[in-house]
Amino acid sequence: MLTASAYASLRGEARGIKRLFPFLGPAFIAAVAYIDPGNFATNIAAGSAYGYTLLWVVVVSNLMAVLIQAMSAKLGIATGKNLPEICREHFPRWASILLWIQAELVVIATDLAEFIGASLGLYLIFHISLIPSAIITAFGSFAILELQRRGGRSLEAVISGMIFIVVIAFGLQVFYTQPEARDVISGMFVPRFEGVDSVLLGAGILGATVMPHAIYLHSSLMQKRVIGQNEKERRQIFRFEFVDIVIAMLIAGAINASMLIVAAALFYKNGLDVTDLDVAFYQFQHLIGPVSAILFGVGLLSAGLSSSSVGTMAGDVIMQGYIKKRISLYIRRFITMLPPLAIILLGVNPSRALVISQVVLSFGISFALVPLITFTSNPNVMGKLVNHRITALIAWVVAFLIIALNIFLLYETIFR
Repeated sequence: MLTASAYASLRGEARGIKRLFPFLGPAFIAAVAYIDPGNFATNIAAGSAYGYTLLWVVVVSNLMAVLIQAMSAKLGIATGKNLPEICREHFPRWASILLWIQAELVVIATDLAEFIGASLGLYLIFHISLIPSAIITAFGSFAILELQRRGGRSLEAVISGMIFIVVIAFGLQVFYTQPEARDVISGMFVPRFEGVDSVLLGAGILGATVMPHAIYLHSSLMQKRVIGQNEKERRQIFRFEFVDIVIAMLIAGAINASMLIVAAALFYKNGLDVTDLDVAFYQFQHLIGPVSAILFGVGLLSAGLSSSSVGTMAGDVIMQGYIKKRISLYIRRFITMLPPLAIILLGVNPSRALVISQVVLSFGISFALVPLITFTSNPNVMGKLVNHRITALIAWVVAFLIIALNIFLLYETIFR
């Protein structure tokens, strides 16, 4: 049993890596938000347009994600509550209602990207038209949600397995495209832009990486998973969970970097500016072969299905936390399916819909990030797990950069 083995680890009865096992899992569920189809769209576009130039943005975004998810997990461990619940306790009711409304819009935008991405994956792999693909995607996401009834570990195992499918898919893609190691290293560690459009794409990468619903969800995943009986145990739990976060975010970061590297090594090298995922699929098929194209489609399908279910879970946390209401996950799943189904039925370009969803997501980041830093820096809320002054300073700098870049993204998208 998870709780028994976790407390055995806290008491020091387990040794070595076995001591860590009971605490692995929550960060992998949160990490799914960092590899959703919106990331596919922005990373492929960035790599095909600017080569390896924006690879450093992926690296920086991932480092920011480690800090943000660590604070979210720490909030749940220290308080036994999730971020929306803490907001409801400290903010006026009208503020909680407004925060709930914007967070629900964020979840809808998230689901838009993920649902369309999974449907597009089915369409590309099996040549099933988008409408039947969307229906199959709906059944698949319902099946993943059903795992919650069997316990958290079953869900964590399936989600982790789907993440590794994406890892394998893009690991093989990197092998096929054989990028230049020198160019990859330069792109990772030399910050630079190439004009306003590259800044816009960089902001898009950041917006697709730092996801508001993952902030809400991670605090919920940790609030009752293993309850520390005292400050010492809570600090131990956080140390174990931090390892979980680092591993999960490294994997998510490697996937995002691989997407951009593959696009740079294949599309940019051949002078192809690829912005649509279906175009990317057919270019993989044309330039490398059908196996490469299928790997891309499988990765897109797996990422879309897993992240769609996680978005539904986050929506449940948001409603319960902000307004103390709850509806069935299946009803929520059905409601959030309606906008992407409508877009598919109307024949809207799927890749364009993914870009629009990222704009909405960028709008919601500040409403999750600012309260998170505020509360985790408050000793009255966090006790001994309060942010160190340096951590809080870095967090506020990160928040300022993220919010400023996303304001720029919104402005450029609306007024250009």
